[in-house]
Amino acid sequence: MKKLLFTSLLTISMLSACTTDEEKVSEQDHTQQDHTQQEPQSNENENATTETKSEDTVSSITQAEALKTIKEQLGTELAVVMPNNLPLTKGTFLTATTTGSDKQAEVLFLESKEYIPVNDVKLKNASNATPIAKLTVKLFDSIDEASEQIAYEDYSKNGGQQVPLGYNINGYQDAGAGSLWTGWNEGRWALAARTRTDNPAAGVDLAKQAVEYLESHTLPIPHENGMVHLDVYESGNLIVWQDGKLVYTLDSIKDPMKALAIATAFNQ
Repeated sequence: MKKLLFTSLLTISMLSACTTDEEKVSEQDHTQQDHTQQEPQSNENENATTETKSEDTVSSITQAEALKTIKEQLGTELAVVMPNNLPLTKGTFLTATTTGSDKQAEVLFLESKEYIPVNDVKLKNASNATPIAKLTVKLFDSIDEASEQIAYEDYSKNGGQQVPLGYNINGYQDAGAGSLWTGWNEGRWALAARTRTDNPAAGVDLAKQAVEYLESHTLPIPHENGMVHLDVYESGNLIVWQDGKLVYTLDSIKDPMKALAIATAFNQ
């Protein structure tokens, strides 16, 4: 009877040990499976990051190539200086249409969601690309004639209400025909921010943004002068500067701060 009881207890003990071992093995298997399932997610994240970096690199390379091609396809002998880069919407590519002659070159910079070569026939369809800016470079018969194209003003001599714009720069406000201009000078440049008379603070704010931006970004050095007109309502941004007998004009730019970014890219 004792032998039988002992044998039964031994059998139960062995079965319990086997069950415990099986549970441990099962737990280990589950842990390995969970770890295995998590690994692909990590790989997917790494792949996504790599793809993003790859897209940015391709876009950057394509922009550099596009700018080189644009200059080659201007169709003019004029010594035109091009910007080194343009502020593109993320994920887009730079392209353009160009026209040129002996006395003038024109570039319409565009961005597209897919790569489109410069002057490609697809660019005739407005839905394929969005305009960024238009650059016109015109040759005049004399330096004096070129200089007449620049509406340069010394705003400190024009009077108007003085407004501090930061960095020891003062602006001068002048109103007329429903518009309020805040003008100031930096070097050989005359700059002005326009708003409506019923929204005067917006013009000062834009002028302050421009002054701060130009503390770390440099406009091209004009010979002799240049002018900047920035518009709060994105309807009349214009940047013009003289380089001897050549006059550079940037327009068709909606965002006033992008207009400054493009202009300063000529000096990088």
